Amino acid sequence: MKQSLQLKLGPQLTMTPQLQQAIRLLQLSSMELTLEVQQALDSNIMLELEDDHDLPDLGLDPGPSSSASDSDGEGEGGEAEFTGEAEDWDDSRASTTEDIPEDMPVDADWEEVFDSTLPQGAPAGSGDDEGRENQSGPGESLREHLLWQLNLIPLTPLDREIGIAIIDGIDEDGFLRVTLEEVREMLAGLLGKDAPGLDEIGTVLKQIQMMEPAGVGARDVQECLILQLRQLPEATPWRQEALMVCEQALEALASRDFVQLGRKFRLGQAEVAEVVALVRSLSPRPGAAYAASTTEYLVPDVYVRKVNGRWKVELNAEAVPQLRINPYYMNMIRRADNTPDNNSLRTHLQEARWFIKSLQSRSETLLRVAKEIVERQRAFLEHGEEAMRPMVLHDISEALGMHESTISRVTTRKYLHTPRGTFELKYFFSSHVSTALGGEASSTAIRAVIKRLIAAENVVKPLSDSKIAAILTKEGINVARRTVAKYREGMQIPPSNERKKFA
Repeated sequence: MKQSLQLKLGPQLTMTPQLQQAIRLLQLSSMELTLEVQQALDSNIMLELEDDHDLPDLGLDPGPSSSASDSDGEGEGGEAEFTGEAEDWDDSRASTTEDIPEDMPVDADWEEVFDSTLPQGAPAGSGDDEGRENQSGPGESLREHLLWQLNLIPLTPLDREIGIAIIDGIDEDGFLRVTLEEVREMLAGLLGKDAPGLDEIGTVLKQIQMMEPAGVGARDVQECLILQLRQLPEATPWRQEALMVCEQALEALASRDFVQLGRKFRLGQAEVAEVVALVRSLSPRPGAAYAASTTEYLVPDVYVRKVNGRWKVELNAEAVPQLRINPYYMNMIRRADNTPDNNSLRTHLQEARWFIKSLQSRSETLLRVAKEIVERQRAFLEHGEEAMRPMVLHDISEALGMHESTISRVTTRKYLHTPRGTFELKYFFSSHVSTALGGEASSTAIRAVIKRLIAAENVVKPLSDSKIAAILTKEGINVARRTVAKYREGMQIPPSNERKKFA
């Protein structure tokens, strides 16, 4: 084979630092973007937060704001209007800060300069105080609650060590996840020859199982239910029958075989219903009330609202901190100066411009994609989930002339606030199922129909997956029984035998 040199011409995409930065910002959530902006402010002296007034004319677009518009020339206010002319939105905010005197004496008191009759604090129930009150702090954990009860019991030092070891083996649900042998081995490593025996450990465990919450320290669900029933007053109706059911026929109860329960314990249908109702009133996770829970808040990136009969889309101005170039440091740059300090200022200025441009590009792309999604899903906004249209990433990318990967990035962890709730943009994408008339139905709409059918079913004789599939077929939606089962499980709806109830 003879070697030779050849020249070929072809297009090639080069991932410049600016493009990499724009792509990275595009896929960040609002929370991550806020952290990214804060890091940029800390590392780049040319960047500063944009004030609401007295902005200098730097000849540079300061970046996305509440009036960000898409590349199709949407009107100011950051809105996309689908019919009619664009309307102006008044987003101005009245300043509530009074001007501070410039010549304030150094040793002056605030009361001497400002009116001392101003209220000392916000009235009770004001917005800020109410917000702080609604933020629940870390409550008492299950372990702390059990240790507090353990300290109230007169125990020997050895029994107290056993109790602490047992409590350390109880998980957040209230179940003991270690065996008595493992507790003994752990205490043997701490106490050596003074380690207790299994009988002594079991005695302390029984004392812990009598603590609150009822059922704590159980090793399985059956023991948990039995412990709770035993702590009920003896005069509780159907307590003894419920104990027998949990001890002897828990599997039949779990499978809702009420006929077998009635035959085994010689109970009528109404009596079985009373026993089952008592068992259902118990908690299968006694420690759940003490589990540490952190409330997570979603910050919408885009708002959609109906004004004068037309749906309008606008960016959330508070989701992205507004930035601008610092005019003081920019004016310090000298063109002919090649000193390290001057070169550093030039570098920071260029990076600041790139960052602001990337933020603006992110907001414009997000607004364009949100506008197209709302345009295609008007029926959902008007009528709900059952009117959801099938839509995939390719539909949006083809309509906007963007790559599917860009659409995927801009719709991941970005949230749209609608009159029907706040949804991730990914929520509006769903596969399609063919209909009897040759059309297509969204899988989201089919899930909504299944949910509606189950909500309206007869609880004595609930609908099976096959029956639901037959009903959907009559309505013109061709779905198989296994498809119905998949959608039902995805919505965490139990099967028909578990949904069955007494009349």
